[in-house]
Amino acid sequence: MGVEGINQTDQYLTFRLGEEVFALEIGKVREVLDFTNITKVPQTPPFMRGVINLRGSVVPVMDMNLKFGMPETAKTVNTCIIIAEIVVEGETTVVGALADSVREVLDLEPGQIEPAPKIGTRLNTDFIKGMGKTDDTFIIILDIDRVFSEEEKAAIRAVESGE
Repeated sequence: MGVEGINQTDQYLTFRLGEEVFALEIGKVREVLDFTNITKVPQTPPFMRGVINLRGSVVPVMDMNLKFGMPETAKTVNTCIIIAEIVVEGETTVVGALADSVREVLDLEPGQIEPAPKIGTRLNTDFIKGMGKTDDTFIIILDIDRVFSEEEKAAIRAVESGE
């Protein structure tokens, strides 16, 4: 059946948060960095761990575990920062997404992707593009542009621009 609007094989970067496997469209991912020193920024949302210097640019780093209500990402040899592009107010903004580990780049065909589950009305699942399936593993495909609320995006922009 598949999700509407997805009709060809797409590539996704898969990564782990806790026990779960998530994925981002490869087109949204710029690069993957090893965990590096993150400078804390006061008065930002708890999931915003701070900023890193990426070749002279200030890049806000989000802890995806905290964003999704899980314990803070621990620093291990596998912890990494996925540098991704999100659209904020019509403009592309670069953010870092802290993940427990990156797994692989995966090809998923439309038949391997189910629509996001509807889990009642109180839970916002708009940021889930769909559920991919490989072998016995479910992969939660994120719509990175919808993961953060408008207020959170405003905070991201403020940190990025040094306001």
